[in-house]
Amino acid sequence: MKKFIRTILRGTGQVMLQNNALTGLLFLVGIFYNSSILGIGAILGNLISTTTAYLFKYKKEDIENGLYGFNGTLTGIAIYLYFGLNFTSIIAVILGSILSTIIMHQVKKKIPALTVPFVISTWLAILAIKIFDLVPYLSQTIQKANSFDFSSALSMSLGQVMFQGSIVTGIIFVVAILVNSRQAAIYALYGAALGSLIALVFSLPISMINIGLFGYNAVLCGVALESIKWKGFLYATITIILSVILYLIFEKLGIPALTAPFVISAWIGLRLKGKKYFFTKLQTL
Repeated sequence: MKKFIRTILRGTGQVMLQNNALTGLLFLVGIFYNSSILGIGAILGNLISTTTAYLFKYKKEDIENGLYGFNGTLTGIAIYLYFGLNFTSIIAVILGSILSTIIMHQVKKKIPALTVPFVISTWLAILAIKIFDLVPYLSQTIQKANSFDFSSALSMSLGQVMFQGSIVTGIIFVVAILVNSRQAAIYALYGAALGSLIALVFSLPISMINIGLFGYNAVLCGVALESIKWKGFLYATITIILSVILYLIFEKLGIPALTAPFVISAWIGLRLKGKKYFFTKLQTL
């Protein structure tokens, strides 16, 4: 049981690419601080996706490192965010989390899967629920802001990686990352700051910038491309900027961006770092 709990916590930590049970625990604390319903979604999605990997007898080391838990974690959070906690959303989380595990297993054989399984399974869940008009879509209200709040944008960008609109949650998240890696924490903050500032330069909606919507994909890009070398820092910067542009494109198309801008940007950034790096170093992600 102790090993299983550690696996689940690592699965939560891997949302931000941190293979650390304590980091995962702190992430859950941050989520529950903001929303108990989203916290339940995170745990349910993680449990289902991880258990599915065990049942399908996927590589034990990958499972215990949380690689089959983090996409399910995000799936659970996102579906409850968009549709609330009800019978339909519970079924959607279960099916979406199972699907995310299957997709993860197939995709990571060839390229870094990152959060592709979450994006695909959640898009399909949202589409199915909307087509059959099963439950109403919960619109997300954004409070109007007239001035840029850098501290809010910075913290909220971290929180929004797991769809949490809370400054305190964002602070807990950066502490959680710091527990595992000081460099990852620095790059997470860099991604949040640069992503928000780029959005400001492009004169994008202040309200959206302040609640971290243009920064959370940038946070993930920063962590995924973290490097102690200046060339690596440049690739991370390019990837962060690209994620902001891609988020805006998804918004214009009316498609829930989720973490798709991060995935596309990170793939490009990792490929720029080199073919060997792209196809081997991050195969487990």
